[in-house]
Amino acid sequence: MLDSVGSLTGSPWIYVVVAVSVVLDVFLPVLPSGVLVITAATAAAAGSTSVVDGQVAHDAPSLLVLALCAATASVLGDLVAYRLAWRGGERLDRAIARSRRLTSAQERLGSALAKGGGVLVVIARFAPAGRSVVSLGAGAAHRKVKEFLPWSALAGVAWAGYSVGLGYFGGQWLGAGWFGAAVSLVALFLAGTLAAYVMRRPAAEPAAVTAS
Repeated sequence: MLDSVGSLTGSPWIYVVVAVSVVLDVFLPVLPSGVLVITAATAAAAGSTSVVDGQVAHDAPSLLVLALCAATASVLGDLVAYRLAWRGGERLDRAIARSRRLTSAQERLGSALAKGGGVLVVIARFAPAGRSVVSLGAGAAHRKVKEFLPWSALAGVAWAGYSVGLGYFGGQWLGAGWFGAAVSLVALFLAGTLAAYVMRRPAAEPAAVTAS
């Protein structure tokens, strides 16, 4: 993948490919959007150059633009999934009711957003398929957009910054090759595993109040 992404780093198409991958990732969690962002950032760490007509041209993508592109695409994908689930009707409600994972996530998300503590949205962004579960759950439960959008934006910025940072610093410290990219990907997957564990934990039951 490094070779394939490397061929795009000198073109604005790298941002288009990243954006499309991140948007679609909410519907197709198997898409390696995180892998793509890290690989692009690793390529940026290489600071690749080329010589055109005797002039040295820098082909590395801008890390800031890459991060903004990934974060914006993340929020856009969340909102599309949210709106589709909002308008999904009874068919989607029945599908969610048949899924213990979706039902549990919907209940926990609704409680968290109602209390103004949508950190679950941020955590879910790092978990495999967690973004899909949370976005669809928020829409199906008809949570207000003002409750969901700020946390979705924070999640997108956190995920994009973490992924770009992993790729860049991994490339800087370990070399902009397969080893540096692999270590960065392992760090991304570890964060995803931890996030998935947190999401699977049952919500704490409120303590019973005993009469004196």
